[in-house]
Amino acid sequence: MDLRESISTQTDVALNFTKHLFSKEAHDKNLVFSPLSLHVVLSIIAAGSEGPTLDQLLSFLRSKSTDHLNSFASQLVAVVLSDGSLSGGPRLSFADGVWVEQSLSLKPSFKHLLHTDYKAASASVDFQTKAVEVTNEVNSWAEKETNGLIKEILPLGSVDSSTRLIFANALYFKGAWNEKFDASITKDSDFHLLNGNSVKVPFMISKKKQFISAFDGFKVLGLPYKQGEDKRQFSMYLFLPDAKDGLSALIEKVGSESGFLERKLPHEKVEVGDFRIPRFKISFGFETSNLLKELGLVLPFSGGDLTAMVDSPVGQNLYVSSIFHKSFIEVNEEGTEAAAASAATIQLRSLIISTKIDFVADHPFLFLVREDMTGTILFTGQVLNPLVE
Repeated sequence: MDLRESISTQTDVALNFTKHLFSKEAHDKNLVFSPLSLHVVLSIIAAGSEGPTLDQLLSFLRSKSTDHLNSFASQLVAVVLSDGSLSGGPRLSFADGVWVEQSLSLKPSFKHLLHTDYKAASASVDFQTKAVEVTNEVNSWAEKETNGLIKEILPLGSVDSSTRLIFANALYFKGAWNEKFDASITKDSDFHLLNGNSVKVPFMISKKKQFISAFDGFKVLGLPYKQGEDKRQFSMYLFLPDAKDGLSALIEKVGSESGFLERKLPHEKVEVGDFRIPRFKISFGFETSNLLKELGLVLPFSGGDLTAMVDSPVGQNLYVSSIFHKSFIEVNEEGTEAAAASAATIQLRSLIISTKIDFVADHPFLFLVREDMTGTILFTGQVLNPLVE
């Protein structure tokens, strides 16, 4: 299996989902989510599905088979998501957990797969009389795995005596900028909101060369994180429309054109004129099932065939009731801290640009955190108002 090709496909799926999520859930608020976290949870559900349910999941994830999905997850965990902090790179944590009703047992093949490819820890629990305690246990797990950033992945009442299985995924990222911003020159300035008003927010400023590319209607900024001793290179990208109200049109473009990112990401540093980006901090959570159903993923939520999960005839009556997702991100002069619960080799081209490029993110923009060697997107989101968490 070609990892880069799989990631390119996963990126198209992720950005298409992002486009729909932004239009449905977040046309009026800041947002951050991890398409990677959601992809892993859906892959686990696919691994335990059969028949038309499996076909629908594979179609949605644009994958050939569960073997392909499982191999992809295994490679991601090994290549992209290992912690880099000991060698000077970003701190990364990626964990999967499975909670199973004690009266059921996972099929040995499914359990083996969870442990080997997904590195998932499994626990046998009593949903029938201790649903609240199990909810607290899953929430504590998510809080621990995200370094305290995601406190409650499961809302109260989301688990009851009819629950039989919970799959959860947690992702944590903390990276320092390759070139930190000088906090002493951070300055308050106007940020223009979609409603025509403006707010004063702290902007980080730099006169150093930056990775910027300019296109018709928008600009893209790349901010690399400090790299460790391995080959991975994580970066944050900001997609800034020229028009103050141009974000929705830009997101439509990003989410609709296959291979869009590869063609638009900047690979050269250029001289900057006016360069300002706001500090921001965002928490966002949502329940994904309605949006997934609208995008054609219906059977897992309506009593599809999940018989490959458990050793029991009850497998025919299992269905996914909900998939909850929560993410957090903070961007400041030092770098980025981000969390969620639920291979592109860059070559330098020489390009002489004589004029300085301005990059003033003083109106709504799209951002994503990406591993550049493989092209894996860890987080994506939008900033409509940097003052709102």
